[in-house]
Amino acid sequence: MPVSLKLKSFDFELPESLIAQKPLDIRDQSKLMVIDRKSGSIKHKKFTDLPYIIPTQSLMVFNNTRVIPSKLNGCQVKNRRPIEILLVRETVNQNQWEALIKGLKKIKLGTEIEFGNGKLKAVLTGRHENKAILKLKYNGKLEDILNKIGEMPLPPYIKRKSPKDKSLSHQDKEKYQTIFASLPGAIAAPTAGLHFTPRIIKSLNEKGIDTAYLTLHVGIGTFQPIQTESISEHKMQPEQFYISEETSKALIKAKMERKRIVGVGSTVTRVLESIELDNLTQSGTSGWTDRFIYPGCKFKEVNHLITNFHLPKSTLYLLVCAFAGKKIIEKAYKEAVVRQYRFFSYGDAMLII
Repeated sequence: MPVSLKLKSFDFELPESLIAQKPLDIRDQSKLMVIDRKSGSIKHKKFTDLPYIIPTQSLMVFNNTRVIPSKLNGCQVKNRRPIEILLVRETVNQNQWEALIKGLKKIKLGTEIEFGNGKLKAVLTGRHENKAILKLKYNGKLEDILNKIGEMPLPPYIKRKSPKDKSLSHQDKEKYQTIFASLPGAIAAPTAGLHFTPRIIKSLNEKGIDTAYLTLHVGIGTFQPIQTESISEHKMQPEQFYISEETSKALIKAKMERKRIVGVGSTVTRVLESIELDNLTQSGTSGWTDRFIYPGCKFKEVNHLITNFHLPKSTLYLLVCAFAGKKIIEKAYKEAVVRQYRFFSYGDAMLII
C-alpha cells in the first residue's frame, strides 16, 4: 500500500488556540488563502476579494441546506435522569427519527423522554447500529418546536460554557447557518458557505459569475472519523441530495458553454462528482451519495473549490488533498498556522484554483 494512502500520513499538528470558537461579527471579513495549483503559489487575501479572483466565465454552486436545532437536552420521564440527544434524520416513517444518544446501551426500549417541559416527547422504539430509533410526539409543527427548545448541533471542538453562554448560543442560531439556507435537514452547516454575505453574492453577479444552489443534507457521514489505517477501506454513510430543475439547467448550460464550475464546499463537490453532468436531465435529480474522495480520485466536474481548514485525518482534509495535491496542502496548512488563520467551522477560507 502506498505511503500516501495510510491515514497517519494525513495527520498534522495544530495549536488549539487556532480552533475558532465563535463566528466573526461580519461573515465576509475572514481571511482567504488562494492556492494556484498550476503555479504552486499561495497568496493571502480577504474573503471580500473573492469576486475579483474567480474567473468571470464561472458557475458557483452552493449548498442551501438548513441546519436543524437538533441538539436536545431533556430527561427520562420515569426516573427524571437527564439525557442529551441529537436528532440525525427522519426515517421513511412519519415522526420516526434516527438519533444519537449518550449512553444508549443503558437505556431500555420503551423508555419515554421529554424535552422543553413536555413540549416534545420521544419513545425509544429501536436501535440501528449506533443510533437510536425514536418515535416523536408533539403538537404543532416540529420545526417551530425545535427552534424554541433545540440548540444548534455545534461540532465538539467548539466549546460552550455551562451554564450556556446565552449570547453565543443566540449567535450560533444565526451565524451557524448560511444566508441562503432554505431546506431544513442538516445536522451541520456547509461551512464554506458561512463566509458569504448579500454583498458578496451581488458582487459575484455584477462580475458575470453565475450562481446556483443544490441541497445536500449534511449528516454524520461527513464527519464520521476514519477508523481504518488503510484509507480506501473507509465507508462513508450516505447523505441525501437534491438538484432542482433550475440548477440542472444552469449546470447543463455551464457545461455546454465550458464555464468553470466552482464548488462551494466539500458537500457540493461530493454531489457534483457523484453524478454525471453529461447525463443530467433538465428536470433535475435526487438521490443519496456515499462518495468518498481521497488522493488518487479524479475530478470530472468541479474546476475550483472554496473550503475551510479541516481537521487532520478527516474525510474533508483528504478531499482537499485530492483536489489540490497533498504536498501543496501540507505547505498551505503550515503557512496557515504561522499566519494565525482560524481553523474549522467558524474559521477562515481557502480558494483552490
